[in-house]
Amino acid sequence: MDIEIFPHRLLSADTTERLLNDLEGIEGIKRIVIQGQRLPPKEINHDHRTITIKGEEIDLQVQTGRILMDIEDEEIIDEIRSICEDLLPFGFNLHVGTFIRKHKTVTDNIKYGKALNQISKEMVGLTDQNAQLSERATILKRKKQ
Repeated sequence: MDIEIFPHRLLSADTTERLLNDLEGIEGIKRIVIQGQRLPPKEINHDHRTITIKGEEIDLQVQTGRILMDIEDEEIIDEIRSICEDLLPFGFNLHVGTFIRKHKTVTDNIKYGKALNQISKEMVGLTDQNAQLSERATILKRKKQ
């Protein structure tokens, strides 16, 4: 099951960092994808910077406009909503639906060819098919407890 958080305005790098770190603490979230307008290079725009999620530094290349999540069940939606209410006082919409592809497509096959079999299931649906996968997605592994 997927959910979409659609903030009523674009998020700053600081807000994105706080939101992702708080969401990371919720058990039951399998994947998080942030989408938004691509940021100009660091020299031009101060929001194009490195953020720290789970102690790992990530180059933030977009100004966050939507957050998509693949979740295990509906029970955690209230916990997600509570975090959003704290960090997004300007408002947001939360939608349940299908937002992240779960299976490899014909387009993926055309783009990657034989290398498609080397792409893990975790990476399916996370990036624009026209972009270089290594430049557009970062996987943060959860520690098994």
